[in-house]
Amino acid sequence: MSDEDYEKLLDRAFSQLPTLSASKEDFVIPRADMLIQGSKTIIRNLYPIADKARRKPEDIARYISKELSVPVSIDEQRMTISGRFTQDELDAKIHKYFEIYVICKECHKPDTHLESADRGMYIVCEACGARYWVKGY
Repeated sequence: MSDEDYEKLLDRAFSQLPTLSASKEDFVIPRADMLIQGSKTIIRNLYPIADKARRKPEDIARYISKELSVPVSIDEQRMTISGRFTQDELDAKIHKYFEIYVICKECHKPDTHLESADRGMYIVCEACGARYWVKGY
């Protein structure tokens, strides 16, 4: 194979790589915009958090429900949590969700998606191609 053929193949391979979002330095894990009403805590920005994670709001709600061991419900783009929780507690749970299910453990970028497996999920990184198993939620 000549150098020219190799360059053409290399150019073709690079042209087929996916376009990626901003670098890790520009990515900030969102904070919960929360409100406490009586014995319930409401997260008003569930959908923007889910958009940033590129995940379904129901998946994030299910994770938070299991982590806090309380029922949650989603209505009018808000998540209502049974119980009173502090801003720090909710932000820690959201941060943990991003660390486990969104951010790649190899290249530390948020450009990932989930694929179903028999007893869990695979996180597939669109930036570096890493693929690893995580426990389903």
